[in-house]
Amino acid sequence: MHQVRGKEIEVLFSASTIARRNLELAKEIAKRDYKDLLVISVLKGSFIFAADLIRAMNDVGISPEVEFIMISSYGAGKTAGEIKVLRDIDNDVRGRDILLIDDILESGNTLKYTRELMLSRGANKVHIAVLLDKRSRRKATLDADFVGFECPDYFVVGYGMDVAHAFRELPFVGVIKGED
Repeated sequence: MHQVRGKEIEVLFSASTIARRNLELAKEIAKRDYKDLLVISVLKGSFIFAADLIRAMNDVGISPEVEFIMISSYGAGKTAGEIKVLRDIDNDVRGRDILLIDDILESGNTLKYTRELMLSRGANKVHIAVLLDKRSRRKATLDADFVGFECPDYFVVGYGMDVAHAFRELPFVGVIKGED
């Protein structure tokens, strides 16, 4: 248990566990036959996971280009038709292999939308890597190609994920105790 900003936070996935899993994921990614790989990090929550995973990918011999996209998908009842691109990528994806990196796969709406957007722009293939997969919340028909951890149905913070812009800096994924 950690005390942060007056809140008790229980560690769900420690920093060392995440680091080990990132290297395992990088090795899994390296087994794929990617051509002209472009990694796209879905902001904001994925920025720490994406940075660590990209460094692990470099350690196993993968040197992708890296881009960032910001998608609006907050609020109750959002559907793929209501999702908006707030900050788009700069690169042309035509003919390229894409790896989308996100922090958590819950409903699947945002990642499905983003995947379809890249395919509509002519991407060769689009794979998805997520740190956490929360299957209990899935609404869209979508699975990630690379999953760090299956996540219980908790609201999690840390390792880039926040509540009201707080707790992103934590080196682990945790659950704030006493808040449901």
